[in-house]
Amino acid sequence: MAKHSKNMQEALKKVDETKAYPVDEAVALAKDTNFSKCDATVDVAYRLNVDPKKADQQIRGAVVLPHGTGKKQVVLVFAKGEKAKEAEAAGADYVGEADLVEKIQGGWMDFDVVVATPDMMAQVGRLGRVLGPKGLMPNPKTGTVTMDVTKAVEEIKAGKVTYRVDKAGNVHVPIGKVSFDNAQLIDNFKTINDTLVKIRPATVKGQYIKNISISTTFGPGIHVDQASF
Repeated sequence: MAKHSKNMQEALKKVDETKAYPVDEAVALAKDTNFSKCDATVDVAYRLNVDPKKADQQIRGAVVLPHGTGKKQVVLVFAKGEKAKEAEAAGADYVGEADLVEKIQGGWMDFDVVVATPDMMAQVGRLGRVLGPKGLMPNPKTGTVTMDVTKAVEEIKAGKVTYRVDKAGNVHVPIGKVSFDNAQLIDNFKTINDTLVKIRPATVKGQYIKNISISTTFGPGIHVDQASF
């Protein structure tokens, strides 16, 4: 059994592991049990009753959080001509074509999100082995393969987050920072929850959301009562 640090032991004393807390209490407790000196990220985790091997149960998408994530996103856009100019005007940090492909192949990875116009995907496809494992490959389902690069960049800068179910049926999403006030974190949390509920696959039988928890980067997980939403 793993041995917890003194800080974690003190944090765990504040959490009743047998209880599912109402969302407002869970958010407050997550902040209270954060012992990191930095402005830690607040994350939520969902355990879903889905089979990711089935095409219609591969939960994936993106949503703009009302209060953002508290993190500045560095956006790279693969586009040319007028679309490149639109991306630059929208605030993209890097815009280019083959030059950026070569730069990334050389090991450069100083960006958080990649957007591409459809006509650029033939070139971007060469980066599949580099971007894919890091979850950075542009995808129409997350709105990162699009001709509307202005909207894509502006939404990402405004706090758009992507979510994707893993092999075990879990979805992890950041909802802000410890420095956010409780109301902001609750709003972001509810936005994620509403989104996941709305996209429930029709083929899922029985309970869809098995478990919800919230935690800070180094803090303990706190179970959340789904009914409190």
